[in-house]
Amino acid sequence: MPMEQRGVDTIPDEERTSGPHDLVSILLGSNLCLGVIVFGWLPPSFGLDWWSSVSSIVVGTVVGTLLTAPLALISLRTATNLSTSSGAQFGVRGRLVGSVVGLLLALGYTALTVWTGGDVMVSVLGRLFGLPASGMSYGVVYGLLAAATVAGAVYGYRVLLAMSRILAIGMTALLALGVIAYAPHFTTTALPEAGGYLLGGFWPTWFLATVAAGLSGPIAFITLLGDYTRYISPARHTSRRVLHATWLGLVLGLLVPQLFGTFTAYAARAALDYAGPLVSASPTWYLVPLLLAASAGSVGNAGLMLYSMGLDLDAILPRVSRARATCTVAVVATACVFAGHYAWDAQSAMTSFVLLLTAIGTPWAVITLIGFVRCRGVYDADALQVFNRRSRGGIYWYRAGWNPAATVSWAVGAGFGLLGVSLPSYQGPLLPLTGGVDCSFVLSGLVGGVLYGLLRLRVPSEPGSATPAGPALEDEAVQAEAGGLGGAAPQ
Repeated sequence: MPMEQRGVDTIPDEERTSGPHDLVSILLGSNLCLGVIVFGWLPPSFGLDWWSSVSSIVVGTVVGTLLTAPLALISLRTATNLSTSSGAQFGVRGRLVGSVVGLLLALGYTALTVWTGGDVMVSVLGRLFGLPASGMSYGVVYGLLAAATVAGAVYGYRVLLAMSRILAIGMTALLALGVIAYAPHFTTTALPEAGGYLLGGFWPTWFLATVAAGLSGPIAFITLLGDYTRYISPARHTSRRVLHATWLGLVLGLLVPQLFGTFTAYAARAALDYAGPLVSASPTWYLVPLLLAASAGSVGNAGLMLYSMGLDLDAILPRVSRARATCTVAVVATACVFAGHYAWDAQSAMTSFVLLLTAIGTPWAVITLIGFVRCRGVYDADALQVFNRRSRGGIYWYRAGWNPAATVSWAVGAGFGLLGVSLPSYQGPLLPLTGGVDCSFVLSGLVGGVLYGLLRLRVPSEPGSATPAGPALEDEAVQAEAGGLGGAAPQ
């Protein structure tokens, strides 16, 4: 299979041969890995019981999917990735906001996946062959996972899609075996080792779990979905089918592994750590399947994240090829893996990371969706590529390539979100106004979206969509499903 040559340029229609079923495969197969499974461990580690943990994950995932899934329709229309597409709202230079957000999201999740998968692999190899849990052992395993991940990411979308199809079947079977393996020790009561509710009360802790474990999953895809839907042609597949495929792929791809993580956390009594107790509680016959899940699943998920990181860096530095950009960010991600293993507490690091990036990313997603609904999915695909061609002008040039209304709205929304976040080591000054409950994503999205709408009212006219990149939305029902955030005025 040849290496993908495309970066963030516009994909020609003849190359857009994927379909909604491919979107489901890649969202399901790539997420059945320990890097996603470990998020199901967070609610039990916060002191919640089984049913409270399940409800927090399900509610957070469903709410996050309703917000995130419509973003998939944007790249369906623009034939490029989402950060580049956001130039329609932020300006052809202002879309760097989306590139940086996407780069940080993918960087963190790539490091987390390799970190978690590597830790489980070392523990399993220790039980099977007596491999010592030394710094050298971890270094070799992390290095092997990183190398395999880079290979898939550099070859690009088609290789990752083929890998996801295999993983969707193989990992589902491995997780089903895992349910059988851990079932004898499963309990629904809160783990005493967790030390009670992390934030002192049920509701603050439950909302923290809802955001950190449930909502963070879909939010991680706010800049990634376009990497896949840009290869789907709107001439052959309707927006409704693509939207429904995105819903299905995200819900299944996130709930299945996370609920497996929650189930095994209670079965293994994994209150303070996940990887060690998971391996210790495993029956001997499941060690080899667990090793396969840790290795293959980690390569599939991290490869997809690394691919997105390469695209985002390519968007920031147009002179750098996608392959070189991917190798560069791989080095950074591997360094983060070692930092995570040697310097960070797993629970605190994961919680802080997802809450901070959720607060920063949500207003960007809201503003981008508002623009999509207002322009009815019609974009000037050529004008979106001005920055990549290192030229100037076009209908999305705004002021020197930046749209002040969108950029200021995002910054203010993100700022409010950070002020309302509740971390293990930091409590935002706005928390007393929300009763100590972390509503950072609500604050950031609401403030950013409302401010963007108000600032638009002060602008007599903004660039429209002069050249359609695809047909308008099929009907008003699809527009409502995609968000229902505005009228039909040009974006």
